[in-house]
Amino acid sequence: MKLKPTFYQQSDVVEVTKLLLGKSIFTQFNGALTGGIITEVEAYSGRNDKACHANNGLRTARTATMYNAGGCTYIYLCYGIHHMLNIVTNTEGLADAVLIRAFEPTTGIEQMLERRKQSKLRNSLTAGPGNVGKALGLDFKQHNGLLLTADQIWIEDAPKVAEESIISTTRIGVDYAEEDALKPWRFYIKDSKWISKK
Repeated sequence: MKLKPTFYQQSDVVEVTKLLLGKSIFTQFNGALTGGIITEVEAYSGRNDKACHANNGLRTARTATMYNAGGCTYIYLCYGIHHMLNIVTNTEGLADAVLIRAFEPTTGIEQMLERRKQSKLRNSLTAGPGNVGKALGLDFKQHNGLLLTADQIWIEDAPKVAEESIISTTRIGVDYAEEDALKPWRFYIKDSKWISKK
């Protein structure tokens, strides 16, 4: 069953981020269904978080989508090549988001291998946010701002991952965020091999 907008519109982005672990994410483009189980995520808050694109109300053409009501995609281009998938959370006007860093592939593996130009299933297929976007067939020009209640991209519910099975660490690649780089807002499933970095 697809997650409802009320799930994404909870006020605590860190809690929502942890709750997304173990849920299944899917895309369906041109008849190709691909996806798997979310294993690694990072939280970003639009208030008092220098690692967030929309920190303290910053609004640009890129960050506009982050101010939508929770339950849509925020996809941006990184280094001109990586389409990074974020899930917008909280209520309209409060720019929180969850970066999907990795998932365990379960559906449409052949299609994802083709998109990644790989011939053998390895954890690198869907580990790391750039690889996530490519494996799922995402493009920021076409798929930014899509509702997660529609039929192109969505997340399905699953039992909550037990707290003792969740590892919390600092986020990756946000050294510029000064003291906020130390926030332990990256979470991954303890025993999963489908993560970007232990």
